[in-house]
Amino acid sequence: MSNIELFENQRASGYDQFVETWIPNYHYFMDIAPKLLKNIQNNSLLVAGCGTGNEIKRFVRDNKNWKITGIDPSPEMLSQAIDSLKTYKTVNLIEGVVADLDKTEKFGAATLLLVLHFIEDNGAKKELLKDIADRLESNAPFILLDITGDKEQIKGNLEILKALLPQGLNEDDLHERLKRIEHKLHAVSEERLTELLTNAGFNKPLRFFQNSIYMGWITQKK
Repeated sequence: MSNIELFENQRASGYDQFVETWIPNYHYFMDIAPKLLKNIQNNSLLVAGCGTGNEIKRFVRDNKNWKITGIDPSPEMLSQAIDSLKTYKTVNLIEGVVADLDKTEKFGAATLLLVLHFIEDNGAKKELLKDIADRLESNAPFILLDITGDKEQIKGNLEILKALLPQGLNEDDLHERLKRIEHKLHAVSEERLTELLTNAGFNKPLRFFQNSIYMGWITQKK
């Protein structure tokens, strides 16, 4: 996929702090996710767009028997993941995209957290989802966390998000980030997300988490 948005420089080094600040109840979501995957097949988990590895650390903490493959196209983000996860022998980190992975290796589950809204809905979203589906065993669970909603829903939920953000944020930065979310990212409606997933080879997804613009979904490979 040639149109992937890479996180570099300050965006890479400050990513973990950004997540802490801008996603209310992020830690609650990350407490839920491993529990939903506790009975996965063959103990192998694909973390697509693994970034700095913060979610992988939560997964290995909950289940040390999982064999986890994390993949991300950003060298700077992956460098942080390698450094923070170097003591975990069951974690394999790869620089690249899901399409680079061998299709013959089937994973028992996968996650795609805070990735899809950076990808245009011009065929690229479906391509990524299908690449993930092609590398999963039948009935394998798939968890997503993403900015989701139509334009009206995003606009309303941004007002909710503003009320939930920590006090003392720089007003100019706050305005620019909110404007970027509303006008420059590629969020899709709940209906469109369902369509993309089912066309890519998954069952109809279930929304199990929401906080303002962020929604968590679980589905299964058909």
